[in-house]
Amino acid sequence: MVSMNVAAFGEPTGQGWAQLGELAAALVLSSLIGLEREIRQKSAGLRTHTLVGLGSALFFLISKYGFTDVLSEHVTLDPSRVAAQIVSGLGFIGGGLIFVRRDVVRGLTTAAVVWVTAAVGCACAAGLPVLAVFVTAAHFLVVYGYPPLIQLFTRTRPRSTVLRLSYLDGRGVLRDVLAGATGAGYVVAEASTQRRHPDEHLIDLSLRVVGPGQPTDLAATLSELDGVESVSVGEVDDASD
Repeated sequence: MVSMNVAAFGEPTGQGWAQLGELAAALVLSSLIGLEREIRQKSAGLRTHTLVGLGSALFFLISKYGFTDVLSEHVTLDPSRVAAQIVSGLGFIGGGLIFVRRDVVRGLTTAAVVWVTAAVGCACAAGLPVLAVFVTAAHFLVVYGYPPLIQLFTRTRPRSTVLRLSYLDGRGVLRDVLAGATGAGYVVAEASTQRRHPDEHLIDLSLRVVGPGQPTDLAATLSELDGVESVSVGEVDDASD
């Protein structure tokens, strides 16, 4: 009876401790990547990336060991076919993460991270832990190390910024805001206003400007205008997604 259990849980069936270790490695590395996405409050966070990496590892192991019982001299299988479908199968997840708002594409980075997480899970299941750890470390290098480099090399490149302001109506504040933005070297690309309540004198302004400066500096300048109640910096086109 003991020998039967050992055989059922042995290496040839793909259900040994080695495979459990590979799944555990995929779980840990995928969780690290997902934790970074969760901290940055992206649409796909810790649970999504962990499940993608773990599921990819399991599919890879199924591809390697799941059909050994039907193999014979008359039956041959390509173990890479199931693994290859992991990449194409992730398309529906990536497609759900990418969206366009006001002609700006969002979610590309998160979709790419999901794709990389699947690759990390496959590497763990393929018995390539060194490559999996390296790619996980490379992910953090790209996510945290590249934005400062991009900002350094593109400091003078114009970028689009959305500012959201609230100001008192009837004081010519909108004119002053537009003059302040253009005076700071920005080009006003779009402006829209909305009154909060018919009985209130507060106007909400969404202002999209294009310029090479720092959005926080412009927001600080506009907040000092008479009649401006609040200013916040919205989305920036070259920010990470």
